[in-house]
Amino acid sequence: MYIHYTEMLIFITVLWCVIRAAIANKKKQIDWKRELELLLVYICIIVVARFTFFPFAKVDGKIQPLFFDAAKMYPFRTNLEPLVHLNDYVVKREAVLNFVGNIAMFIPIGIIFPCVYEELNAHWKVIAAGIGFSLAIEILQLPFFDRVSDVDDLILNSLGYVIGYGIYLLVRVATNKRQK
Repeated sequence: MYIHYTEMLIFITVLWCVIRAAIANKKKQIDWKRELELLLVYICIIVVARFTFFPFAKVDGKIQPLFFDAAKMYPFRTNLEPLVHLNDYVVKREAVLNFVGNIAMFIPIGIIFPCVYEELNAHWKVIAAGIGFSLAIEILQLPFFDRVSDVDDLILNSLGYVIGYGIYLLVRVATNKRQK
């Protein structure tokens, strides 16, 4: 069974809208400012889903579909050896792209999550949220035989998230100094 990016985008969007509508219904109102803030989280989810589930290279200008075949699902394709397979690429450019891409993809999340979620009011909570988000992605990749759940991705994604959080803290400190 092929899963196209457009189908995943529609699924995530419908799920997002249903959840947001249920929350608005429960609260009996819509906080539009809050919904705009959360829209940044939605955009992060969509971008991360694109690059973690679908092949990076396009064919004829199209994103290649994700392939699910229950018969090929087991054994799960995993790499549990940290930092051993980072250079297992024929073309070094691909190794660099993997390394930099896994970090860069999570920098915005490290900035946006603490901006949007007041509950992330301690360093350990912010870092745990970033690691949890990356871990969820790696677990969701398990059933797809053409994807690999990789501890290196978890490490690099978490590093990106921490860098993003560092940027968030620097901006917050700089803005607080200007306001005084």
